[in-house]
Amino acid sequence: MVESPPNQTQPDQAPPEQTLVIHTQYVKDLSFENPNAPAIFSEQNSQPPTLNISLDVRSAQLNARTYEVVLSLRAQATLPEKSAFLTELEYAGVVSVPDSVAEADVERLLKVEAPRYLFPFARNVLAFATREGGFPPLIVNPIDFAQFHARRQSNAAQTAPASA
Repeated sequence: MVESPPNQTQPDQAPPEQTLVIHTQYVKDLSFENPNAPAIFSEQNSQPPTLNISLDVRSAQLNARTYEVVLSLRAQATLPEKSAFLTELEYAGVVSVPDSVAEADVERLLKVEAPRYLFPFARNVLAFATREGGFPPLIVNPIDFAQFHARRQSNAAQTAPASA
């Protein structure tokens, strides 16, 4: 008889990513601007637009262990000297973290795990908005939120004033 290896995680010590509870998710704010329509549609056929995408993640505590996590995406497509489109999306979720999760793990859950779960839905909203605006659907590549969070922490540490 072959025994399976023992579970490395104790039942009361579930990995933090398995303890995040998403209660609801929603579009908090959505904007799509197509300022040069309809002329821009014929111009985009002759040259591809330049696309600039920015991302931000923020959270706000709603009560003791419940938070709103907001994933902000901004995409701007331009042709030389003309804006093709500008879309801004704030996609949010209300999440809670059980008391069993250490305080040190809460920030990682809010800045890495929650956005990882919210992102596919936000990407779908952006694709729909750009398609309905007359452009090909904008499919944003997957994002490594752990790397994004680490980079933001590193940048914050570098810009923090040195203590005397």
